[in-house]
Amino acid sequence: MTNQSAFGWSSSNWSGYGIESNTAGTYDAISAQWTVPTVQATAQSQPSSWWGRLLHWLRSLFGGSSASTDTYSAAWIGIDGFNENGLIQTGTAQNVVNGKPQYYAWWEILPNPETAIDAHQYPVSGGDQVVASITRQANGNWSISMGNRTRGWVFQQTDVKYGGPQTSAEWIIEAPLVNGQVGTLANYGQTTFQNCVANGTDPYLQASQGGAMVQNGVQVSTPSLPGPNGDSFTIQYGSNQPHHPSS
Repeated sequence: MTNQSAFGWSSSNWSGYGIESNTAGTYDAISAQWTVPTVQATAQSQPSSWWGRLLHWLRSLFGGSSASTDTYSAAWIGIDGFNENGLIQTGTAQNVVNGKPQYYAWWEILPNPETAIDAHQYPVSGGDQVVASITRQANGNWSISMGNRTRGWVFQQTDVKYGGPQTSAEWIIEAPLVNGQVGTLANYGQTTFQNCVANGTDPYLQASQGGAMVQNGVQVSTPSLPGPNGDSFTIQYGSNQPHHPSS
């Protein structure tokens, strides 16, 4: 296990690394690559009595049982959101919905809801190598890019309007909001954020800039120390701290 005090922050729905500044307009570009985590559905025991089986069937028929067993995770990069409500972000979703893994890419400008990237044209699966970037354009609008190196596609959304303060940049695994509440974190196993870049340069991440996800007093998602170059880290489901990347 790892000591939460080794990190600079903790959150009920975020884990990973974030850097921040007191000066507005500090961060105008962020990028990284990662392997889409593979999520597994949790086996559920079936009721033993005929009445229990009937009730279980009725709940599944009307969607009453899935809500308590669905799990969610998001891997993303973003600018802002650390200490303010604004946030521009893009990433991948790794969920288990109705007992089946669900993967897709997305982008989002808070407080607006996420925009899912067409999964038929831009498919995503666990184990895919993805690369993402967010960049402020010369005209003041933003460009959001997501590429899947495994499947050979690149998505880009340009001239996105965003007016946040640009005072933080993040590389995060999140338990996203579902119907206005923090969803149950999916068991995403482990993934590594590599080639983390902010404003076109190595952010030289420090342990104090990392944070663990803690829910109801339990640490449920834990980052490693930064890699030796300060531009990578591994993050793992649960309270055990993984080894940092070798490069």
